[in-house]
Amino acid sequence: MKKLLILFCFLFALSQANAANHTIVFMTDFGVIDDSVAICKGVMLSIDPSLRIIDLTHQVETFSILDGARFLAGTAPYYPAGTVFVVVIDPGVGSARKAIVAKSKRGQYFVLPDNGLMTLVQEQDGIEESREITNTAMMVGGKLSSTFHGRDIFSPVGAHIAGGEDWTQVGPVVTNLVTLDIAPAKVEPGGITAEVIALDGPYGNLITNISEEQFNTLGYEVGQNVDVTIDKQNLSIPRERTFSDVPLNKPLIYITSRSVVGLAVNQGNFAKTYGVKPPARIFIPSRKK
Repeated sequence: MKKLLILFCFLFALSQANAANHTIVFMTDFGVIDDSVAICKGVMLSIDPSLRIIDLTHQVETFSILDGARFLAGTAPYYPAGTVFVVVIDPGVGSARKAIVAKSKRGQYFVLPDNGLMTLVQEQDGIEESREITNTAMMVGGKLSSTFHGRDIFSPVGAHIAGGEDWTQVGPVVTNLVTLDIAPAKVEPGGITAEVIALDGPYGNLITNISEEQFNTLGYEVGQNVDVTIDKQNLSIPRERTFSDVPLNKPLIYITSRSVVGLAVNQGNFAKTYGVKPPARIFIPSRKK
């Protein structure tokens, strides 16, 4: 009985590992108004019908490499080792920019253009190795389109890797990836200087690159007002746990579900209300005692 239980556990673990290795998380800025996403999925499934394809989003703001990098870093921790992320946010398609596969130190694979999309994953998880995609046997078609590498390069390569093929066969090692110029939050005795790096979808909440741990060093408790300077605009905003802790159409500063500082208006749009458009400099001073 004990041996059967051990065998069952082994087979279950093996099946879970195989499931993880057949998972593709797919993200683009294509939108869903035409056939681009469906074509890419068709390419993947034609190579391996057993693949499980999960849509991260196809509504990334057009050409926004920063948003793509942010979504990747936010999503990757919730998927197991072996997961393959296929990402097509590629304003430089057809140019000299490289198509690559990067393997993170968490054992995940990222098939995408080398244009900065890996910046935040690299900071968060580290990169074990990266390779340029040059192996035409892993691509689709004898003649590559100069404008649809999502179909011809990224989708098929992602499918081959998710299906268990040796990812190192994609091409030669790449030693230095392109990174975005994102100034890290700077913590000083007088406060934190950082950036508003994005908006939270359609809600207009500001997303900063100030971590919860960094913010807590400033000494503000829940319910206390926080002095904030965004570009040249000075505001005094209460620190709260959630949106409904302030009246309708009133602002708050809070810790987001991604454990960074955010600014919002309860059932309103902070970006529109205060005229803020990322990227924007933000300064929060230490609390006066």
